[in-house]
Amino acid sequence: MRTDDIDEHIIALLEVDARSSFATIGEQVGLSAPAVKRRVDRLRAAGIILGFTTTIATKHLGWTIEAFVEIFCEGKVSPDRLRVMTAAIPQVRAAYTVTGDADAMLQVVAADMADFERVLERVRDHPGVAKTRSTVVLSRL
Repeated sequence: MRTDDIDEHIIALLEVDARSSFATIGEQVGLSAPAVKRRVDRLRAAGIILGFTTTIATKHLGWTIEAFVEIFCEGKVSPDRLRVMTAAIPQVRAAYTVTGDADAMLQVVAADMADFERVLERVRDHPGVAKTRSTVVLSRL
């Protein structure tokens, strides 16, 4: 499916606020609410819009630590195996396979440093994980 400038504008507006009404989006892109809905439905059917999400202020839920953790594996580890491994850890907010030295990158939140250390131990305990390297977030820009 091809997208046009209006589709891309709709996508950008939904990325900022996925709860925007079709009428509000329509005002900004010059379409009626039903026309925006048809476009969003078409973008969803084509697999361009995969879903709608909520961004959480994790500190209000007691998650005071945020970090990125690189995973280095011994030998070959499939993305499916990494997916299963990380899905079992609730503090893992996102997981990616990546290029470069690391095999995967995790975005992790934790209640405190002791909780973060427990998360690292769980990751390191998985067969095939050789080491991890962490970068703790100081502030979001």
